Amino acid sequence: MTIKKKKRPIKTLAKGRPPTIQKSKSISRKATRGLINTIHQLEKKKAQAVAKGDKSSEAKIEAEISALGGIQKYQQASLQGQRNDRGGDSSRVLMEWLKPKFHASGLTADGSVRMLEVGALSTTNECSKSGYFDMERIDLNSQGEGILQQDFMKRPLPTDNTQTFDIISLSLVLNFVPDAQGRGEMLLRTLDFLKSRTNSSHDAFPCLFLVLPAPCITNSRYMDEMLLETIMNALGYIKTYSKVTQKLVYYLWRRTSCAPTKIPIFKKVELRSGSIRNNFSIALRGSTVRGG
Repeated sequence: MTIKKKKRPIKTLAKGRPPTIQKSKSISRKATRGLINTIHQLEKKKAQAVAKGDKSSEAKIEAEISALGGIQKYQQASLQGQRNDRGGDSSRVLMEWLKPKFHASGLTADGSVRMLEVGALSTTNECSKSGYFDMERIDLNSQGEGILQQDFMKRPLPTDNTQTFDIISLSLVLNFVPDAQGRGEMLLRTLDFLKSRTNSSHDAFPCLFLVLPAPCITNSRYMDEMLLETIMNALGYIKTYSKVTQKLVYYLWRRTSCAPTKIPIFKKVELRSGSIRNNFSIALRGSTVRGG
């Protein structure tokens, strides 16, 4: 009688790996959105508590943020959202807009375009891989080499043109600023770090790439696209490209002049009513004298 040998299962490298190096589970879409929204709301409440000098509330809110994982967990969720199956990174849209201009002008991928990426999460996004840009990346909480830990609002002002940029990227950054006045100040500050039209060596520049959650523009009580464009025009920008998706709005604003010497006042004024609206807004103090 012939005894059949049992076939041993074929071992794979994956099965041979210890559990400690198995691929970690990704955060679900619902959990990602929920975490980001919750931290946004808590940051806004914390800013309000700080403004009122309410130390007790500030500490309580800070504890809630820490319990959720803090800024590190927020950035993990943001990186998760950049995966291709979650929509991919926003700089792909920027490259879709800029590549035809680069080709038309004969610009090669020689790293001659200076770019400041504020709120950078990765060194391998589409812009970084393109070869066109001399990248400088900053973030409040750097997630790795190649990203400087720095607050854009505290970044030292340029002392000469070599410290300015052809393009600044604010992708999902402005909406994280907790108040309307702070958002206006951030937009105003971009003018300090952009080259002037005369100092930029490329026709498409200097410019600002701005990405926001779509509801900030499409479903806000205090903001719509017309008002955003009016504010940007007052700062010396004109809209060259825009794209609206279900989740995000993308804009490319080209600087057309030197920084304005006087800024109009833009207050938080209701444009649309309704209980389902959000409170995103941008305000400018006005009468702000800037250098040319």
